[in-house]
Amino acid sequence: AGARPRRPPAPPPRAGRRAAVRRRSGQWAAWAFLAPVVVYLLVFYAYPLYRNVDLSLRDYTVRSFVQGGAPFTGFANYDKIFANPTFGPALWHTVVFTVVSLVFQFTIGLGLAVFFTRHFRLAATLRALFLVPWLLPLIVSSSTWSWMLNSDSGLVNAMLAALGMPPVNWLTSPDWSLWSVTIANIWIGIPFNLVVLYSGLQAIPAHIHEAAELDGATGWQRFWKVTFPLLRPVSAITLLLGLVYTLKVFDIIWIMTRGGPSDSSTTLATWSYRLGFGNLLPAFGPGAAVGNLLIVMALVFGLVYIRLQRRQAFA
Repeated sequence: AGARPRRPPAPPPRAGRRAAVRRRSGQWAAWAFLAPVVVYLLVFYAYPLYRNVDLSLRDYTVRSFVQGGAPFTGFANYDKIFANPTFGPALWHTVVFTVVSLVFQFTIGLGLAVFFTRHFRLAATLRALFLVPWLLPLIVSSSTWSWMLNSDSGLVNAMLAALGMPPVNWLTSPDWSLWSVTIANIWIGIPFNLVVLYSGLQAIPAHIHEAAELDGATGWQRFWKVTFPLLRPVSAITLLLGLVYTLKVFDIIWIMTRGGPSDSSTTLATWSYRLGFGNLLPAFGPGAAVGNLLIVMALVFGLVYIRLQRRQAFA
């Protein structure tokens, strides 16, 4: 009764070697699949980020940019951009451009997504047509909006004239240039919000809506109390991606107004480009410093999103 249980016999040496070989081959296979991703991140993300930080901490000229040997200046380039009179307006324009674009893109995209969940006839065709602004190259969309908002021969002013209203200098007036590029950006970004939010709505089980309807909830109550809370995770990632994209919008503003007139539509993205490439004597260091500020802003919002997601996961 007090005898100890017998231990299972040890596997033969060959079986142990085979298991070790299989384990080692599985590890090598995992590293082989992971290697392309690591190389991609190092080449296209880590190295450019390192070069941008290095540019912002040195006094680069065209000669030193090609041959090397730029002197280290620390945070002198950041001091220059903070002291530059363009910094304040550019930061404010970036905030206005980003916030207004996100609010209207998300609101209109959500409204269209809810509209298309009705599955009426031609819904798929109309949904595909709404994707056209997203599929067009930005240079085409921006050029089209430049023509439509042209002060002399634009379609928008022609419609205003037909209604007996005076023309508006959409692209050449400091009061309207920022709003003009914002309108164009809203139009371009609506399809992305539509696609992502529509997918999120499709993932909500239909029986939840049916139960709310049986309980006597109105259409607005079902949306605000049931649909919108269940759509919150999708909404959060949609807003985060939209924010990161909108912060770095350059093509639309540069093609339509080049940041003018009188810097009235200059954002941090267009200012960074103009500092680094838009002058005869490029200021690589300050331009890189402005670009790094955009990276920090996007990183801060990304960390806020991660923190909110963790709170919801543990709630």
